[in-house]
Amino acid sequence: MRVVLTGTPGTGKTTASEHLDTDLDVVHLNDVVKDEELYTERDEARDSLVADIDALVEKYAEADDVLVESHLAHHLDDADAVIVLRCAPETLEERLTERGEPEAKARENAESEALDVILSEAVRRHGEERVYEIDTTDRTPEAVAAEIDAVVRGEREPSAGEVDYTEYLL
Repeated sequence: MRVVLTGTPGTGKTTASEHLDTDLDVVHLNDVVKDEELYTERDEARDSLVADIDALVEKYAEADDVLVESHLAHHLDDADAVIVLRCAPETLEERLTERGEPEAKARENAESEALDVILSEAVRRHGEERVYEIDTTDRTPEAVAAEIDAVVRGEREPSAGEVDYTEYLL
């Protein structure tokens, strides 16, 4: 089984993945990008690496029994399930600011969340029938992990498009 866990930075992907009860090999894609130097440049304005998506897709083309976690994970091919963690933009912005992100970057991510950027990319690449949304706004990491586990076990139906944060943009 190939599962990707994605979502806007700050939605709780890494934290929730640390609480999973799964036999799948959990891969933190952002660590792979850094450790294996799978990036094309450093974006100085955002203080981040620009991942080499083609190299990542190639690296995980044959991976099986894996859960790949990252805001980039939905770019990988042939996922059996694509789990998109969501979070209210105001809460997301607060989380990012508290962990030291610049206000402009936190606001940009909050706007991306309100616009469903990662969700729409995931649906476009993998199809609605493989995408599962989980709202993490007021939930513990353990509760979010339980929802992820339910997806992995096939106990949850796809749910793309159920979360709506567009009011944040008004």
